[in-house]
Amino acid sequence: MTESVHILVVDDEVSLREFLEIFLEEQGYMVSTASNPREALTRLEAGGVDVVMSDLKMPGPMDGIALLEQVKQKYGDVEVIMMTAFSTAETAIRAMKLGAHDYLIKPFKVEEVAVILEKAVEKRQLALDNRRLRHALADRYRFDNIVGKSRAIREVFALIGRVAPMKTSVLVNGETGTGKELVAKALHFNSPRRDRPFVAVNCGAIPAELMESELFGHLKGSFTGAFANKKGLFEEAHGGTLFLDEIGELSLALQVKLLRVLQERRVKPIGSTREMDVDVRIVAATNRNLDKEVKEERFRQDLYYRLNVVQIVIPPLRERRDDIPLLVQHFLGKFADEIGARIRGVDRAAMDALMAYPFPGNVRELENVVERAVTFATSDQVTTDALPPNIAAQGSPLVPTTAADIPEGGMNLEVMLEDIEKRYLVRALELSGGVRTEAAKLLGMSFRSIRYKLDKYDIAKDTGD
Repeated sequence: MTESVHILVVDDEVSLREFLEIFLEEQGYMVSTASNPREALTRLEAGGVDVVMSDLKMPGPMDGIALLEQVKQKYGDVEVIMMTAFSTAETAIRAMKLGAHDYLIKPFKVEEVAVILEKAVEKRQLALDNRRLRHALADRYRFDNIVGKSRAIREVFALIGRVAPMKTSVLVNGETGTGKELVAKALHFNSPRRDRPFVAVNCGAIPAELMESELFGHLKGSFTGAFANKKGLFEEAHGGTLFLDEIGELSLALQVKLLRVLQERRVKPIGSTREMDVDVRIVAATNRNLDKEVKEERFRQDLYYRLNVVQIVIPPLRERRDDIPLLVQHFLGKFADEIGARIRGVDRAAMDALMAYPFPGNVRELENVVERAVTFATSDQVTTDALPPNIAAQGSPLVPTTAADIPEGGMNLEVMLEDIEKRYLVRALELSGGVRTEAAKLLGMSFRSIRYKLDKYDIAKDTGD
């Protein structure tokens, strides 16, 4: 809206200043004027100026070129339009090289002023929007805002902090839903590349025959369906970060081409005979065991080593259960704000159910569960009624708390108790991800006791201690 756009007119001719002030205000702009560059800089210091329209030649120690240099040095997003009655190719080129948006030759037509000014305002607004977006993204994805207090996630935080400022390639490993892209964005937005593009691609979501074009680009007519030139993602991410999600899905043929690009830092679009330099930091992610994929010759060893300079392993949610209450509260605030609901928290039974559930879909599944709970909540607290039935059932004890009837024919209490004990042992192992020491803590047992019980009932061994 033009009424919120502020134009500063700088010219030593009173008549021109007055003419432009009247004309621009009629167009809906806010207008202020200055008779010389020093007066203009004082006005700029007060803030709020979007576009400067300045004469090129003015008496005094500063001319329009000097003012342009000062504006671009101190107020880079402010657009500058130069005005002159003595334009030459040299002065115009110099002004444009110094950052001028455009220039007007006196005497000019008001239609010409309107067109050039409209384009300058659009460019200024785009710059402001991009800056706001960068700040919002930086706040959203800053690694110290990734929710969690567990030791496992704090180790991830520390590693991100050490690696983010570097150019090093990073391989992010974790189950589906653990937040691999969030880590990739944290690496980008805490790096010197934060003001450059972050480009993400899911290598498993694009057909293999199109993936080469997606990564490296193509020229018009280079293959059937190539109706126009297309930039590749490497070119789009130049100066920034390229996030290759699900890298394990990439075909062996494309792995060879990707390796060459990573080694030489040059890409050649399909159909082109020329290569171009690219400056891109690579962050790759996978939920596969690439060590195993390499041994089984489904993933190139040389590419694996190139990508796996630093590896960040994101723990599944079941291994950082201490973070569940924090994550729940985080998502509650997010979704309650979106729908305007006043939800203070989660009641004890619902939280117990959430803490007991193994969350195979990890943080992404928890986020979806909380969104559903906010939608179905009937009071200022989420109860088990608002949870999905399979999760709400986690809050129910495996054994009834009230006395049970003894069958008429009697029962074998020892066998019944052994069966109950086995069920609790199996459940504890599920919740702890198979780690016996953690399962023992859940059951209030010593490590020696749980090891004895597991051996007694021949329950499958764990994945680690």
